[in-house]
Amino acid sequence: MAETFTASKADLVELAHRSMRSAIPDNDWTTRQKLALTCRILFDAGHDSGLAGQITARAEQPGTYYTQRLGLGFDEITEANLLLVDEDLNVLEGDGMANPANRFHSWVYRARPDVNCIIHTHPKHVSALSMLETPLIVSHMDLCPLYDDCAFLEKWPGIPVGNEEGEIISAALGDKRALLLAHHGQLVATGTVEESCVLAVLVERAAELQLLASAAGRIQEIPELLAREAHDWISTPKRGQASFAYYARRALRAGHGDALTLADGPGPGHGPDPLAGPGPLAPEGGA
Repeated sequence: MAETFTASKADLVELAHRSMRSAIPDNDWTTRQKLALTCRILFDAGHDSGLAGQITARAEQPGTYYTQRLGLGFDEITEANLLLVDEDLNVLEGDGMANPANRFHSWVYRARPDVNCIIHTHPKHVSALSMLETPLIVSHMDLCPLYDDCAFLEKWPGIPVGNEEGEIISAALGDKRALLLAHHGQLVATGTVEESCVLAVLVERAAELQLLASAAGRIQEIPELLAREAHDWISTPKRGQASFAYYARRALRAGHGDALTLADGPGPGHGPDPLAGPGPLAPEGGA
């Protein structure tokens, strides 16, 4: 016999959250693995822009974080070729160098002790919206995790390789989880790799919907109280874990299994270093 048809909405929300906490398991991926998966997920979601963009996560030692190796695209990142760097971008583990634009990540990490993962990308719709010098508008239920949680940097400070840009970007982000940068791209900064990945996917979808809706007419506001309710309903660790797990499964089915390969030797994802150039040519008519 049904027992919840007289329950209040607040009670049903709490019941759902309790059920999710027990029904959705924690994943056992390492930070490196989650970063590699995130790179592949975002590549498939249209965040690829050549070598532009950085994804970082705090490492075990204070003042250090993992990031990609400059010269590799998101679709080439594996847990094995990630770098461990310090706040000055000195490489502590791994080969090659970090993107010099990672400097502003160090500023955000210093300003926000609650942040453990930063994603900065230039996806197509976010980049197009950024050219209009207009903030992100949240007017759909699915986008409510960004409601009053996406700041806007209306003036482009130039290439983000100086300390000035680090100060400007970290200040513009404030206490929000996301930032739209005019004439540039998007930034998300949250407490987990999973949450940052899911939110980065959502920012690009939000920009696409805003451009589509704006072309058809005036975007209408949604009630603030309901928007905040939806923000909090969706923005929970278990919802983030479940969404990330789905995106990860999809990426692995799409052929990105090499992202999780650490062992040496032949096999998926192994072979010549992508930055090492061509190897010796086989003799004419050879295998």
